[in-house]
Amino acid sequence: MQEVIPRRIVVYAKDVMNITGRRERAARKLLADIRKKYKKKKGDFISVKDFCNYTGLEEITVEPFLV
Repeated sequence: MQEVIPRRIVVYAKDVMNITGRRERAARKLLADIRKKYKKKKGDFISVKDFCNYTGLEEITVEPFLV
C-alpha cells in the first residue's frame, strides 16, 4: 500500500527563491510584505494561498516548486 504524502501548505523563503528566482534577501522581503498585507505577525506562516493571492500566480503552477 502506497502512503499518500499531503501537499505542503506553507511557503518559506527557499520556496520563494525557487519560484521567483530572487535571492534570499528579496525572498524574505516579499514574505514580509505578504505578512504586512494580510496583517500577520512576524514569524507567522504564509500559506500557499496567501502567496498566490498576493503574487497573482496560480496554486497549480507554484506547487511543483515547493522544496
